[in-house]
Amino acid sequence: MPDTKPGVFLDDRGLCNACRSQEIKATIDWEKRFNELRSIVDGIKQENHPFYDCIVPVSGGKDSWVQALTLSQELGMKTLCVTLANHLPTTEGISNLNNMIKDLNVDHMKINLKPSFYKAVRKKCTLQQGEPNWAEHCAVFSSVVNIAVIYDVPLIVWGEDIAFEFGGGQRQESSPSALAIDKSDLNKEGKSIDDWLDSDLSARDTFFYRYPDYKVLEDANIKSIYLGHYTNWYGRKNYETVKDRGFTGRKLGPLSGNFLDYDNIDEKLCEINIWFKYIKFGFWRSTDQTCYDIWNGKMSRAEAVKIVNELIDEFPEEYFDDFLRFHNISEEEFWDTVERFRNKDIWQQIGNNWELKYKL
Repeated sequence: MPDTKPGVFLDDRGLCNACRSQEIKATIDWEKRFNELRSIVDGIKQENHPFYDCIVPVSGGKDSWVQALTLSQELGMKTLCVTLANHLPTTEGISNLNNMIKDLNVDHMKINLKPSFYKAVRKKCTLQQGEPNWAEHCAVFSSVVNIAVIYDVPLIVWGEDIAFEFGGGQRQESSPSALAIDKSDLNKEGKSIDDWLDSDLSARDTFFYRYPDYKVLEDANIKSIYLGHYTNWYGRKNYETVKDRGFTGRKLGPLSGNFLDYDNIDEKLCEINIWFKYIKFGFWRSTDQTCYDIWNGKMSRAEAVKIVNELIDEFPEEYFDDFLRFHNISEEEFWDTVERFRNKDIWQQIGNNWELKYKL
């Protein structure tokens, strides 16, 4: 993982935060950790809530499927699954979400954000910040927490603690609490949805983009935790768990720039957002995916370097036209935006082409 990733620093051994986290994970007594989770679950069950014991945010992806499986079946909690709906879902995404609900036999709620506001704020985030999914990253967390308050659900169970698991934060220990997730590594700019409002975007349309007041959460006694704090989290292992239960990877194989065919395949608007990492920080999908296998002992660094060098220059063309149409952005406007956010510290122009100064 390169130190261009925000929050990552390399130690005197050349290891990044995520590598050090893997060393820490190897020393954890995972049976003890899971028993701690059982204690939380048992305490909630004894409270005899009338409807739901917990909320699990789900997309239909491999990881959220395992989250819901663990809570609803292994731990026997009455589970409400909540999805922030994709506005441009893929066929695989629709199928996997439906298969997950049928497999686990759980109640499911889908939150559909107002399309006109959603499109407009995404366009602003693209052109002004080079981060199309910024507002969505707020809503995916705040919307679920608001549902917990409205329906009086005492526990929310997220997947991995990304600051610990993947680096990018200064957190040296895994956190069990996700209560302050809106102030996490996802929002380094310190912005709120209010920063994007204007005469065309009303604050009245922002309910699901706003985290509840912490006093409200405290009074409601809502716990918000990372399942990855209590289980030895590994995405490939999660995939192996659910593929026999109805989860399918991308039928046409990996998307451009991807090493895996089952990672983040549920919607069409994510890849361009991830690709902007390449422009800003010099890496994207193939680095993320192969690093994960290196950390878990499934791949050597030499193997990963070969894969990354073969894939990193690929542009996510599959849904590019969908992206432009959805946001009402011209191709010229898009590429002008790309150049405004290109990090000249790591890119150099050779002839008519841009190349990374520091290749693997």
